[in-house]
Amino acid sequence: MKHLFSVSWICTCIVLAASGTRSALAQNPSAAERFAPPNFSLIEREERYWKRTSLPVPEDIVLEVSGILPVAGQRLLVVTRRGEIYWVDGAYAAHPRPTFTLFASGLHEPLGITAAPGGGYYVAQRQEITHLVDRDGDGRADEFNTVCTLPLSGNYHEYAFGPVMAPNGNLRVTLNVGFGSPTQSAVPWRGWALEVTPDGQMIPMAAGLRSPADHLVTSKGLWLYSENQGEWVGSGRVTEIQPGDFVGHPASLAWSKLPGSTVALRPGDVSRTGQPMQEVLGSMPGLKRPTVWLPHTVFGISTAGLVEDRSGGKFGPFAGQIFVGDQGQSKVMRLSFEKVKGVWQGAAYSFKEGFECGVLRLSMAEDGVMFAGETARGWGSVGPKPYGLERVEWTGKVPFEIQEIVAQPDGFILRFTQPVDLVSAENPANYSVAGFTYKYHGMYGSAPVNRLACPIRRVQVAPDRKSVRIGAICLREGYVHEIKAPGVRSAEGAEALVHPTAYYTLNEIPDGERLIPVETREQEFCVPLVPPS
Repeated sequence: MKHLFSVSWICTCIVLAASGTRSALAQNPSAAERFAPPNFSLIEREERYWKRTSLPVPEDIVLEVSGILPVAGQRLLVVTRRGEIYWVDGAYAAHPRPTFTLFASGLHEPLGITAAPGGGYYVAQRQEITHLVDRDGDGRADEFNTVCTLPLSGNYHEYAFGPVMAPNGNLRVTLNVGFGSPTQSAVPWRGWALEVTPDGQMIPMAAGLRSPADHLVTSKGLWLYSENQGEWVGSGRVTEIQPGDFVGHPASLAWSKLPGSTVALRPGDVSRTGQPMQEVLGSMPGLKRPTVWLPHTVFGISTAGLVEDRSGGKFGPFAGQIFVGDQGQSKVMRLSFEKVKGVWQGAAYSFKEGFECGVLRLSMAEDGVMFAGETARGWGSVGPKPYGLERVEWTGKVPFEIQEIVAQPDGFILRFTQPVDLVSAENPANYSVAGFTYKYHGMYGSAPVNRLACPIRRVQVAPDRKSVRIGAICLREGYVHEIKAPGVRSAEGAEALVHPTAYYTLNEIPDGERLIPVETREQEFCVPLVPPS
């Protein structure tokens, strides 16, 4: 999705031709690996725990999925980028041969759907939020009501994502900025998150969005949105936003002067130094750091759909966590969150790769079945198909995984899905921690910068062997911390972790009792790591 469906790959080829392969890769380290084939041995192992089933699509339907809504009776409503909405029946069958029945057509690039409290469905088209109603009960929408008209200048990149129902009964929608033009926010509220009242009043909430591919309100009340790497966005990320936040892209600040704006920053307030976000916070009041970074090419290249596991354990041992799809690398990651000193932060983990196409949308039914809606148009994807719909179900087997990571005053606690082998878990050599961040600048993306090793000083295994606390030095607030545990084994079967690497975004270091004493010479051990050649 990058800019959902652009010609970025053409630009990359031009850079390579003009500058030489080695030079270009130094500036854009993802160029050679973003469409690398998946790890088939890993896919085979992942399938033991979560089974992926492709749902056949009739040849006469181009199902570029841009929205999925599970409804009662094990039915789905599936939205396509080409403007159709289909009823899908039979998607839950053991050997699915689903039927597709047209519910609506003629919409303009709809990118989401949600149920309306009074009946019918809300859809965000490019130009408006629409309320669709089936008045005569024949399974076809026969009434299309405009809730509000969205601002447009005509730029191809002006997508509208959502809507999502807010706890207060309003709708929330996120608006892309334009791309490839001198003014990326040529009309009001482009690059903003908006709340829309039932009578169509638009209320600006937060600014600084670039390509906010999806958003949701969690069971804990967090409003999260996913963002794509690009100018002013060093890597993919997921951010918790609140009214008044500015999340980084300056184009939207052209409209912060308008009545109703909740953001005080102006375009001239944006730092142009190229320093990381953490370094410019003091000079930019209201700048919101990402809640969780998704390292580029490692955890995808085109961050997209979000879904919360509200199944209560029917989908496996990660209940309450957030799953995020990637459109470019055809994979799904998972995220855990915690609040430290009033700030949300957390970790990103691999979950499952090898999907047939780019994962643009994720949805989960109450019975713990996940559906992935897919498209490859424009940006391309690792998966071999141009579009598709897949189902993911837990097999009932519990993998050996890092279930969750929580921050400590001097390190982290790793909680596991199974008890660990004591000998391997107590050995500090079986772990590593390193910190890095990204430049905050107007260039497209950023390679990791300021990499430092975080030497591990002590490891403490809990009595139940389900968690391990690691004490490390050289931790930094506002930095991503790569945490690896490749040598740790399970107590039963001596299995290695399915996914031994996680990335924790340490916005705030918590207070509390330390595992290791403060080292007066700590800075001497904070040695920059040599970047990959």
